[in-house]
Amino acid sequence: MQETAINDEEKKPDLGRPEVTVVIPNYNGLRYLEDCLRSIYVGDLIPEVVLADNASTDGSVSWTAEHYPQVRTIAFDHNTGFCHAVNAGISQSSTEFVILLNNDTKPSPTFVSELLRTIKQDRRIFSVAAKMLTMSDPDKIDDAGDYYCALGWAFARGKNRPSARHTKETRIFAACAGAAIYRKDILEELGSFDETYFAYLEDIDIGYRAQIAGYYNLFAPSATVLHAGSGASGSRYNRFKTDYTSRNSIYLIGKNMPLLQIVWNLPFFIVGFSVKYLFFLLKGMGPRYLKGLLSGIRLSLSKTGRSHKTPFHWKNTGRYLVIQLQLYYNILRRLKG
Repeated sequence: MQETAINDEEKKPDLGRPEVTVVIPNYNGLRYLEDCLRSIYVGDLIPEVVLADNASTDGSVSWTAEHYPQVRTIAFDHNTGFCHAVNAGISQSSTEFVILLNNDTKPSPTFVSELLRTIKQDRRIFSVAAKMLTMSDPDKIDDAGDYYCALGWAFARGKNRPSARHTKETRIFAACAGAAIYRKDILEELGSFDETYFAYLEDIDIGYRAQIAGYYNLFAPSATVLHAGSGASGSRYNRFKTDYTSRNSIYLIGKNMPLLQIVWNLPFFIVGFSVKYLFFLLKGMGPRYLKGLLSGIRLSLSKTGRSHKTPFHWKNTGRYLVIQLQLYYNILRRLKG
């Protein structure tokens, strides 16, 4: 694998020393990049920007170099996945805070400053999720922070609900990495995004690990961004996404839950994954979903999976109990819609 920095420091205009870096993972997202980058650079706070390109073939890299030479571009010779791309971008940042931003987004002028203001409120805040609005219908929520429940489901808070319903800062289980700010030092403490995921649920995982470590995650309604959705995978339900979400949903459990907690939640998992199987069966992808679950079990039990297991420490028992209560309560949130 080769990783190439496209733009030299000498070519970048002097923008001072920004407090935050925006990392944009990209795979054939040229049709979105112009709106995304233009929106960043007309904002009230100009960040450092890193484009992490996963071997795009649509001219994304050359177009960015021509039109936005101030963007630091990292180009890979093959698709390394979301997690590796953002980790590379984070490692190239020189700021205390890092924003991850999907390429198919249009952030508001105060997006960066509002995320930065919110995360600075408390040193224990690990991440802050932006208010993601559906690009085709900006009055509807696409994601207002993510929840995870005892059924083994991760879901977007407020999905398809009116934006006006979510106007208060609130704690969430994890921030959607499509538009969120993180403390870089805590990212490094936690080991950054687990590249074993490749894509999907890696943001739930790192938010989970942050809670085990004693930090928390927040939703900031004042930081808004329009999101097209499925900019890289092409559609909401497809083979690629089904393969990775099913596999990773099992890996997420095996990685972050102690054995006793897995056994305790097993009846809920059986119900949750059975319902999901029926859902994918109706979409003609039932066997594919089951294959992904089996792949997740194998991954969790493998040497690779065991090496990434979040270590259990008795001193964190209280945090595990708080997380378990969230898992119960989030079932009710999911059923309420």
